[in-house]
Amino acid sequence: MPWKVLLPQEIMSEGRQLLLDAGHTIIDGRGFETEDVLADMIEHQPEAMIVRITPITREVIESNPNLKVIVRHGAGFDALDVKACHDNGVQTLYAPVANSTSVAETAMLLILEMSRNVTVLHKTWVDDYYKAKLKIRKNTLSGKTLGIIGCGNIGSRVAKRALAFEMNVLCYDPYKPAADFPDGVEVVRDLDRIFTESDYVSLHAPNTPVTHDMVDMNRLKQMKPTAFLINTARGGLVKEDDLFMACRDGIIAGAGLDAIRQEPVDPANPLLTLDNVIIYPHIGGNTTEAAHRASYFSAMGVQEVYEGKEPTWPIHDIDYATAPTYTDTKKPDKKPAGMFEY
Repeated sequence: MPWKVLLPQEIMSEGRQLLLDAGHTIIDGRGFETEDVLADMIEHQPEAMIVRITPITREVIESNPNLKVIVRHGAGFDALDVKACHDNGVQTLYAPVANSTSVAETAMLLILEMSRNVTVLHKTWVDDYYKAKLKIRKNTLSGKTLGIIGCGNIGSRVAKRALAFEMNVLCYDPYKPAADFPDGVEVVRDLDRIFTESDYVSLHAPNTPVTHDMVDMNRLKQMKPTAFLINTARGGLVKEDDLFMACRDGIIAGAGLDAIRQEPVDPANPLLTLDNVIIYPHIGGNTTEAAHRASYFSAMGVQEVYEGKEPTWPIHDIDYATAPTYTDTKKPDKKPAGMFEY
């Protein structure tokens, strides 16, 4: 028998058509909130669900004994209670490569915007053209150092793009052997080096018990006063009160954020008051191209489980506190061109 597949948020046509061609019944959800999904689960008892943005709790999962698989439409899955799924025999899948390029491009966009002081320029240039042109800080990326924390599908892509900008790239990821990092980067195992040596620190780690609140005031004080923090990963990695004080008081030069703790943003969030902070509404993976890929891969995952196949992208239970780590390092074969080389 084909399945009922709940879509709390719409997916793109490729994924929807794949499910329809396989004979499944699609249930379009009544709303985006967790309580909406809970109501749909209780009423329709679907065997599968593809979820984009709604937090999925244990209550939602345990409300439907027919549920067999949940697919996260994208790379991040911290809003899904994976343990509750596995406790109840529900397979969990995701689409980790669907939006990797789009998020990497967003990280580079934020790096570029911070380097050119875009917010201040935008507020200044119409009223005071010469101040904007001659007196507001602007920096070149060539020759600067980018420190990447987390060098998976997204971090690796950021590294390659930064190398094309002739940046020096330091990468930290204790769960990855040095041979698997992109060519041209320096693999470092000392997290302090990322914060003390980098002109830009870019976060690409999941929100885990190990990484939660990893960027606090102690870490921010390690950074250069001319350095920027970039976060296109998860808001839980950064203590926002500490980041606000660090940006306000000149401890660091600023921050470019595509992920914050509360989404949608609280209008009272003090970070919104700072000219040296740029915040996007978590749109790094939301390009048209990425959405098409994620929708297709998500629907493909549902069909793989339906057919009894080994799914391509399962979400595994990982205890990051005890997971194997690596200490080997790697240096780049050659340094990128510096700021005085042409």
